[in-house]
Amino acid sequence: MALASTGCVERRYTIRSNPPGALVYVNGEEIGTTPVSRSFTYYGDRDITLIQDGFETQRVTQPMKAPWWDNLFTEFFSENLTPWTMRDERELNFDMLPVQNAPVGDLMGRAEQLRTEGKSGTPAALTEPKRWFRWFGQ
Repeated sequence: MALASTGCVERRYTIRSNPPGALVYVNGEEIGTTPVSRSFTYYGDRDITLIQDGFETQRVTQPMKAPWWDNLFTEFFSENLTPWTMRDERELNFDMLPVQNAPVGDLMGRAEQLRTEGKSGTPAALTEPKRWFRWFGQ
């Protein structure tokens, strides 16, 4: 009975950014600013978003694969029968890239193009109705 209550697995990941202080969302949930740690129960992919003023927003799908000792066949033993605590600690490091401002000439050219399209009426892409709209008599 005492042997059955000894096993334990702790799972945790830490997200760090360079520079620190980026706001982190994991699977759409805000978890804090870097460096930030979170415990987890299940393995699988995590959608991680890092946001920081002056830097490009970074979106990453991070796979979290189970270690060899924590799979379908060994999980019962590692969770319940090992006489020590097993730890799976992961560090995820991200380098934030500074925002790249577009050259002023490119922005002015795009603004002129949009102004011309606006003066001529609807943009060409919207003049032809979609084929499925025709089915409804529009």
